[in-house]
Amino acid sequence: DPYYRFNDVMYRWISLDNWTYSRTFRTPFDIRKWQKVNLVFEGVDTVAQILLNNITLGRTDNMFNRYSFDITSVIREVNFVEVRFLSAISYAAEQSRCHKAYSIPPACPPPVQKGECHANFIRKEQCSFSWDWGPSFPTQGIWKDVKIEAYNHYHLIYFSLTSFFVKSAQQWSLEIESIFDVVSSKPVAGLVTVDIPKLQTQQTFSVKLQPGEGSIVLLVNINKSSTVEAWWPSGHGKQTGYNMTTTFIMEEGYQIEKFSKAYFRTVELVQEPIPGSPGLSFYFRINGRPIFIKGSNWIPADSFQDRVTYDTLWLLLKSAADANMNTLRVWGGGVYEQDEFYDICDEMGIMIWQDFMFACALYPTDQNYLESVRAEVSHQVRRLKSHPSIILWSGNNENEAAIASNWFSIPYADREVYIKDYVMLYVKNIQEIVLAEDRSRPFIASSPTNGLESLKEGWVSQNPYDTHYGDTHFYDYSSDCWNWTVYPKTRFASEYGFQSWPSFSTVEKVSSIEDWSYTSNFSLHRQHHENGNDQMLEQIGHHFKLPQSTDPIKKFKYMIYLTQVMQAQCIKAETEFYRFSQSEIIKGEGHTMGALYWQLNDIWQAPSWASLEYGGKWKLLHYFAQNFFAPLLPVAYEDSGVLHIYGVSDLHVDHKLALRVTVHSWSSLEPVCTLAKYGVTVKAQSAGPIYKESINDLLERCGNCTRRSCVVTFYLVGEDGLQSPVNHHFLSSLKDAVGLEKTQLKASVSQRDDVYVFILQTRAVAAFVSLDVGSIKGRFSDNGFLMTEKKKVVVFYPWEPTSVEELEKSLTLTSLVDVV
Repeated sequence: DPYYRFNDVMYRWISLDNWTYSRTFRTPFDIRKWQKVNLVFEGVDTVAQILLNNITLGRTDNMFNRYSFDITSVIREVNFVEVRFLSAISYAAEQSRCHKAYSIPPACPPPVQKGECHANFIRKEQCSFSWDWGPSFPTQGIWKDVKIEAYNHYHLIYFSLTSFFVKSAQQWSLEIESIFDVVSSKPVAGLVTVDIPKLQTQQTFSVKLQPGEGSIVLLVNINKSSTVEAWWPSGHGKQTGYNMTTTFIMEEGYQIEKFSKAYFRTVELVQEPIPGSPGLSFYFRINGRPIFIKGSNWIPADSFQDRVTYDTLWLLLKSAADANMNTLRVWGGGVYEQDEFYDICDEMGIMIWQDFMFACALYPTDQNYLESVRAEVSHQVRRLKSHPSIILWSGNNENEAAIASNWFSIPYADREVYIKDYVMLYVKNIQEIVLAEDRSRPFIASSPTNGLESLKEGWVSQNPYDTHYGDTHFYDYSSDCWNWTVYPKTRFASEYGFQSWPSFSTVEKVSSIEDWSYTSNFSLHRQHHENGNDQMLEQIGHHFKLPQSTDPIKKFKYMIYLTQVMQAQCIKAETEFYRFSQSEIIKGEGHTMGALYWQLNDIWQAPSWASLEYGGKWKLLHYFAQNFFAPLLPVAYEDSGVLHIYGVSDLHVDHKLALRVTVHSWSSLEPVCTLAKYGVTVKAQSAGPIYKESINDLLERCGNCTRRSCVVTFYLVGEDGLQSPVNHHFLSSLKDAVGLEKTQLKASVSQRDDVYVFILQTRAVAAFVSLDVGSIKGRFSDNGFLMTEKKKVVVFYPWEPTSVEELEKSLTLTSLVDVV
């Protein structure tokens, strides 16, 4: 396994070599019957020469492009095809050497990443040269389908549809674009019929196709007397799609029938002045409704893309939806995902912020490079624009910030050269193509960006992290993460996060016994972020006691548990801050309308910012996300000794609810006191204060309570069975908590239909109760929780067959007091 122990370094020789793929095949049809025969590569990774019967058809230099070669005169009954690959590393180095005029940083990744240099000189998955959460495996090979197409007269290459709502006519319309290759020497005329039975819509168009490659664009107006159900993001409505048939009948009598799904939704990125605040808003309106964006950032699911199956994608995306996420950002250092990824997002209502594949670097803009990028962008936009899930195209990840904050120490005198390159690549090329190909969704040049303000400042703003505009990325590993005042009250938080280690069962698969300590060579080798392991200890140290156990393996397991507890609690604090800031402006800041933490998934088994481990197992953070992204949630924070509780709602109507607040002392399951506040109005799609009391008053009222001896829990409940998750607020660091006792946690397991029921029992309040069933695949209904009652029922949803016996045997129960 390339992921085993130190194999990423041991196998480095593979990527330094050149490799050739070849095979002999028989042509399964009579070649004389066809006017044109193409050899089509959907994806070649990356630099290759392609030969058929010893004749060079052409070369490839872009992993994200589709290559089609005319082999009409070359194909025979028996053929020999070869794809001769060049090492991506040596190619990138050579490209960099040839760029003599000025350097294009960064040359190499930091040593801690054990990566390869000059990733920015090759159009290949940027993180395959290493990243701060991933290994260096610069693969080479054929990563998508290869096919032979044979046709006469004409052939359909791309087919896409986008929907628009025409306000003046109060009517939906569909724009259908078809790109053809016409073989005949004269124009081909014919009819195109578009049929959407459920919307009583049928239209026929006369069309004429010119010889060569060209496109026809048809505008279909949807029958006004039909009720069109829009496609909505998860949590806001249904993901309705309509079956549509498009039939092309041309004069040659040869017809093409295309079956597709038509979705109707509009998306606007709203950047406009906000009363009482400098700057502009930055939020998404879907079908005219402002939507708070909740979710995470997606990275490639594996270093080896051919291991990423439909099931892999489905499981990861289902886990995102199950945690109440409505959006993922496909990050610009990976790959444009496979079609199935976007199909699943369409079905699940997960919106996609789609970056173009440029990240954390400056890039060349010579003619060859730009041509390759232009082909890549138009191919990807044509391939993907029919998906309603994609709500935004974004030019790159952090490259505006890289210039503005001068990451690469560029002398001020040379700055203009790089700004010019930046505008050339993302504005004059990428944006131009996107706007020409797709008018149905917004484009921004970078993330983070100040949006319209960046544009005004010549596309590179002075401070792309300005909280009054656009989106921000924010990382701070040393400040205490429980302290909400360190977080930016931004318009939109598109990246923020903290690391943790994956569970022992995940690490165990790729390590051996001598690796099982926090400071082993393996643990250092796996950490690709400078001082990452120490930063986790520092953050844990703010609020928890570090394990002192003399048993090294026990100590390692406790460390893993604490990193996950810390990560979950940190990102909970930060995300709740962003959610409660959505409706208010304080000192000109606020109206936060998006929270996408970094990151959803893992590329291998290593410490990272992910909430899902490699293989899909949920970290404690992912269980927390289920709650902190809940559609209805009370959120608490403290300000100058006063406890504030806000009601946060993504629901579409106002609700009159009861807020129930309970104070427990750590040493007892009997509540010290409870308080119910009735008739609390939580407004639709907003966040507002619903409760306020000084901590001193609260503790006094509860008698016998101090900050160290007590903890506060609270939830919202309505008469119609509507209920929020139970939330908690710690009054002191848990390392200072008084009265935390050995809990004697017990669990019994039983089977109910195809799920398993765990009944937990405790003798005392238990903090961060974690259930772990090792490598048995599946997830719990809840995990990492604060247990304040004698009994709690948790359901396990298996992803593969298992049994009560297996679960009992594999179960480990941990709570904070178990860490010694």
